[in-house]
Amino acid sequence: MKENRIILVLCVFALLSSSCARIFYSPDATMLATSHSSIAILPPSVSISAKRNTDAEAIKEQQRTESLNFQKEMYSWMLRRKMQSIITQEILDIETTNAKLKKAGYPETPLTPSEMCEILGVDGVLGSNYALSKPMSDGAAVALALLAGTYGATNELSASLNITDCDNKKLIWNYDNRFSGGLGSSPARLIDQVMRQASKRMPYIR
Repeated sequence: MKENRIILVLCVFALLSSSCARIFYSPDATMLATSHSSIAILPPSVSISAKRNTDAEAIKEQQRTESLNFQKEMYSWMLRRKMQSIITQEILDIETTNAKLKKAGYPETPLTPSEMCEILGVDGVLGSNYALSKPMSDGAAVALALLAGTYGATNELSASLNITDCDNKKLIWNYDNRFSGGLGSSPARLIDQVMRQASKRMPYIR
């Protein structure tokens, strides 16, 4: 009975950590992305799975903090690729991006990607949505390792990235996938994993 329970737990975590990306390309995605000379990384929309008895305001503040952290991680990742000449587009710094959007009333005033394009004055915008959860605490992961010889997922991230062409005001690329990290993982490390995987099919990457 004990062995069956261990096998069931291992199967569940195997399913959680393995998923297939869903990718959308418009027929002219590569052509339009190649024509972009400047892009901006929009503030990500972040949702965090709250535990019971967690203060709602504290969750909102954490989501705002993680949104900025994730945006910084994405910007740094893209900037490194630009320095390596893997990306040719100019990338608007996030301080300017966020200042211009704040001046326009965002996020209190909802804005479409096309409206953000006009405000930021770029050729394309990279948007993202993240849903973060902790299916297992670090302590539980250690206990599972002692019991079954393997660590479970302590962080899970559902990620959706998209590129909007500003001139044509349309979505040209979308990437959806699910990621998980074990003991010692962090949201920042998961973002690095997201960007490494998504970039393999991103039309900006040469």
